[in-house]
Amino acid sequence: MSDDRQAQGRWLAIVGVRLAGAAGALFGLVLIGRAYAWPQKALGVALVLSALLLIAVVPKALAHRWRTPPA
Repeated sequence: MSDDRQAQGRWLAIVGVRLAGAAGALFGLVLIGRAYAWPQKALGVALVLSALLLIAVVPKALAHRWRTPPA
């Protein structure tokens, strides 16, 4: 596998994680808005918070793991 192809795959993985987090946060907001009882609202809040954590932490961790070592 060439370096360009590998870099493209890694970039797509990072973008995919960000999109999955955004979709999870959106789903959590919809759940909060449509829920009538507090357990469903609490689940929505938990989804939003975990999705925001996913967006903030996982792409940085992947970039750190795949970083080119110093020469």
